[in-house]
Amino acid sequence: MTSSFESPLNRFEQVKREAGEGGIDPELLPYIQASKEEDDQDYIIDSDSEDTAVVASLVKHSMLAGPLEEVVDEIVLTQHDDTVDEGDIAEICDELSTDDRAAFHSESLDEAAALHALDQKVNTIYQSIIARKPEHRPNPSLDRVRRVMEYMGDPHSAYPSIHITGTNGKTSVTRMIDALCTEQGLRTGRFTSPHLHTVRERIAIDNEPISREGFIAAYEDIKPIITLVDNECAEQGQAPLSFFEVLTAMAFQAFADAPVDVAIVEVGLGGTWDCTNVLPSSVQVLTPIDVDHQRWLGATVEEIARDKAGIIKPDSLVISGPQHHSVTQIISQAATAHSSVARFYGTDFQVCERNLGVGGQIVTLRTPAGIYEDVFLPLFGAHQATNAAVALTAFEAFMSGGLQDPTVVEHAMMNVSSPGRVEVVRSSPTVIVDACHNPAGATTLVDTLEESFAFGTVIGLFSAMKDKDVEGVLSVLEPVFEEIVLVEMPGERSMPLEQMRSIAHDVFGEDRVHESAESPSYEENTAHGIALAADLGEAQVSDGQKAGVVACGSVVFAADVRQACHHAHSIRRTRNSLL
Repeated sequence: MTSSFESPLNRFEQVKREAGEGGIDPELLPYIQASKEEDDQDYIIDSDSEDTAVVASLVKHSMLAGPLEEVVDEIVLTQHDDTVDEGDIAEICDELSTDDRAAFHSESLDEAAALHALDQKVNTIYQSIIARKPEHRPNPSLDRVRRVMEYMGDPHSAYPSIHITGTNGKTSVTRMIDALCTEQGLRTGRFTSPHLHTVRERIAIDNEPISREGFIAAYEDIKPIITLVDNECAEQGQAPLSFFEVLTAMAFQAFADAPVDVAIVEVGLGGTWDCTNVLPSSVQVLTPIDVDHQRWLGATVEEIARDKAGIIKPDSLVISGPQHHSVTQIISQAATAHSSVARFYGTDFQVCERNLGVGGQIVTLRTPAGIYEDVFLPLFGAHQATNAAVALTAFEAFMSGGLQDPTVVEHAMMNVSSPGRVEVVRSSPTVIVDACHNPAGATTLVDTLEESFAFGTVIGLFSAMKDKDVEGVLSVLEPVFEEIVLVEMPGERSMPLEQMRSIAHDVFGEDRVHESAESPSYEENTAHGIALAADLGEAQVSDGQKAGVVACGSVVFAADVRQACHHAHSIRRTRNSLL
């Protein structure tokens, strides 16, 4: 057998993207150590060694099981020849020379160490940015980012762009447009918020999170300009750039450096004063608008709509999802005032038909250019079908309005993902995570659960930020959740457990409310909450029925539950392989 193989770290990278970034898992170390042969000194792991963190991270993030050298062999061999069956790997590895295997392992650890060092640098940059004013406390001005862009040579004007705002569905629509543009052969830049596991998710190139090197380079490029503008702001008695403003500037610079053919950019908050609104976009998208972020955007849906309609630019194309009648009027008036053309869901485009399918749904979509039949969408819920119609219409508008190749549309939609949006992250029992954090989002979640999942009982797992309408969200969820388990997130923005308990008791009654507070560690409480909710569900279903656990209330909480389930899966596979 030849000893010439591609680097196994490509496989590691792929699995890490699927599993999410995480810290070092000390619980894995005994299993890694125990798996080593006592006389195999080359692979013994010293718990005090600087390599320990690298090795633990390597095995944890790979989500593969087995002794370290076998894990590396599996990755190398399956990447080299994906026809190799797992059962044949051990036999093939036995045929390799000791030198070959040592070379594979050495290369893997060296590259893992390099990735580990880059991750540390990314985290250092992230911590320095997050120390600034947070994104949930916006500075209502575009001047700071405009100044940064001017000093950088206006990188945001170097490529055409599509700008997306709304209350719910923004990220899903953004990802769908990205998939359509990518399938068309365009190089894309995607900017979304918040992130689930790593800040690099917010800035995506070619439908993938920006590389560690790219993230670092983008920051180093703009760092001197950020310092300059911060100093100018201080001299004028103004606030320095915020966390979100710095990330926005990094994204626009990274897109210009790539370079991308199109940037698909989601607003952070609102529209008019959101720093992404410096974009000279040719297409603007407004997903359904409802009440949220009232402190910053207004107390009524009309006030919020006026703020979000602030992204509409002169002589552009405006695509609107389903809206309240009053919101439709506001968008129409704003488009007319800017000599722009507006297309509305239900009038100019719509979902004609949809049927449930395995792992998603099959939809027929009508756009201003024509009809696309039997498109498979691997996402659940009527809202995602609507999002697909919005995204496809925006894509058509960007591509000059004509009917697009049905094969491009089918392949793009087939490959769409929307992590943290009615996402199944575990089975037996089924655990679903959803990022809903307002009553409108909760209503969509309830509708999707009732349509797409035949659960005998559903147990809620819930946490929330203190500035959200928690009573409104829980009131929507109460008819569907048999019982609910509360978990308190850390941080000053999170709602204290006592406050959540009081609201939950009012909505559900004391007997249906449980708490996960077994440990001072939030991560352990989250894991305990998942287990408690699963046990409650299993205890209440009859033979032939299925229990479901639904974690929701916050994007941050959805991400944490998502990662906890992946983490548990990784440890379970590792343990089983050593039995």
